[in-house]
Amino acid sequence: MNVWKDHFITRLGKPYFEAEKCLIYNLDCLDALNFLDSSIVDLTITSPPYNIGKEYESILHLDDYLNWSTKWINGVYRLTKPTGAFWLNLGYVSIPHKAKAIPLPYLIWDKVPFYLIQEIVWNYGAGVAGKKFLSPRNEKWLWYVKNRDEYIFNLDDIRDKDVKYPYQKKNGQLRCNTLGKNPSDVWQIAKVTSGTNRSSDERTSHPAQFPVDLITRIVKGFSNRDQLILDPFMGSGTTAEVGIKEHRHVIGFEIKEEYCKIMADRLTTTIDDIFIKESQKELFQVV
Repeated sequence: MNVWKDHFITRLGKPYFEAEKCLIYNLDCLDALNFLDSSIVDLTITSPPYNIGKEYESILHLDDYLNWSTKWINGVYRLTKPTGAFWLNLGYVSIPHKAKAIPLPYLIWDKVPFYLIQEIVWNYGAGVAGKKFLSPRNEKWLWYVKNRDEYIFNLDDIRDKDVKYPYQKKNGQLRCNTLGKNPSDVWQIAKVTSGTNRSSDERTSHPAQFPVDLITRIVKGFSNRDQLILDPFMGSGTTAEVGIKEHRHVIGFEIKEEYCKIMADRLTTTIDDIFIKESQKELFQVV
């Protein structure tokens, strides 16, 4: 058994879903994190409930929500390796008489033990239509690390190949990296849409699903092959799907069993597709 799998199974018991490189638990992440103590996680990618009344959450008083956030984030910090990273997506919340939509990161800046490297703006086309406000078309990702001087950043793996003049020269030297340009801190990646005529091909029945392209950029850019990725709020399982495809190990927690079922079906299909592709490669391999 892999060392990391042994660590989790010994402490948490039988998972809801298990594959060679993946464990999914139908557990509250706080309960799970309280049973774990070793710093074995290389990268955490997650998006907790925003406390706005979605079907998968119960609204807490704002102070209670921030205290809850502090607890699970500290649990993630405890599990993270010294060179590990934490990618956190948070939305907006209303505060009576103060704000229609204040970014949650503004409220937790002093409660996160990680070191903040950068805020990344995820820009997309579809979204809420505003009549008395500008239509929201972005979400924020916060890139944290445990050690501000030593962390993983695979820029060449996530370079944007859409360079207008890739071979432009100055004084005989190429001005651009031939692998592509730095993708910057604004990422234009399409949302996973729903609807009869515009539903994304990767759409599941989960109401808040991240696109594979978005999570792939984070996985490839901020972790290495065979490292361990954690998602405490696994949701539809996009982090797990991408992790498996990109040759990482994945551990995830999800409190709602119906979402665990979505993930199990999705990941089974992913693993089957990988097996078929690998088999076809071997079949047509030149000896």
